[in-house]
Amino acid sequence: MGLKAGVRRFVAAVGVLAAVTGVASGASASADPAPGLEYVNLGDSFSAGSGVSPMVAGTPFECWQSERNFAHIVAAERGYRLTDVSCGGATTQDFYEAQYQSTRPQLEALTPTTELVTLMIGGNNNSTFAGAMARCIGAMVSNPGAFEPCRVQNASGLSDPVVNETYPALVTALRDIHARSPRAQVVIAGYPWLLPASGSCSPQMPLAEGDVSYLRDLQATLNDAVRRAAAETDSTFVDMSQVSEGRDGCKPAAERLVEPMLFANQPVPVHPNAAGERALADQVLAAIGQ
Repeated sequence: MGLKAGVRRFVAAVGVLAAVTGVASGASASADPAPGLEYVNLGDSFSAGSGVSPMVAGTPFECWQSERNFAHIVAAERGYRLTDVSCGGATTQDFYEAQYQSTRPQLEALTPTTELVTLMIGGNNNSTFAGAMARCIGAMVSNPGAFEPCRVQNASGLSDPVVNETYPALVTALRDIHARSPRAQVVIAGYPWLLPASGSCSPQMPLAEGDVSYLRDLQATLNDAVRRAAAETDSTFVDMSQVSEGRDGCKPAAERLVEPMLFANQPVPVHPNAAGERALADQVLAAIGQ
């Protein structure tokens, strides 16, 4: 595939991505929740399962919430009463403000009788995922043949906001969840690996070879921020790094948990596929009651 054709494919894919993404654990005293309990799912497109068909009937189209996201799987298998307000593109700010005219602040779904809360959040704060991917693909296009142009151009400029801004926002959000639902076990999941630790990922992920590890390091920084925020707030952290190792968006379709930027098998690229949401559900199910 020629460079111009590849760029055109990238522009189309990143348009969908931007529309959806918006450009160890703390111990819990909760007992294993009983069938029929009140369960609330919050978060972004990874939590909503955006791109995994079918969408939940009656939910805002902008949220791209899937009937087969991990929360719906958990609720169906345990018989929980689920209220799912996860929405593609959400940041922690959307816990407090309406993200769209058709939505309400996500924290309003919580009540004093809520017994289980799950969430994935943080990847859209500071446009960590979509913004970094766009910058690094742009760096590759602008510097053909360079080994790691995005790392050279940005250094710690992409990870510093995660440490300095996203982490405290996560702590605040988790504390507010506990305050609204003091009886609830709060389970926050990290993000499954989007990229391998090293090596080329072309053409599925049009990145310079050295920038694959650069973006992987950025995701590791984000997942560590989620882990530390969970520990700080007595929330339960679900670590997706081990189960998703070797199953990133660069792997064959039958093996991967996340779809690539190009040639994705679902309408939302660089997001978990059905197998990815199933893997998330399995890890969340194992964490409930811990």
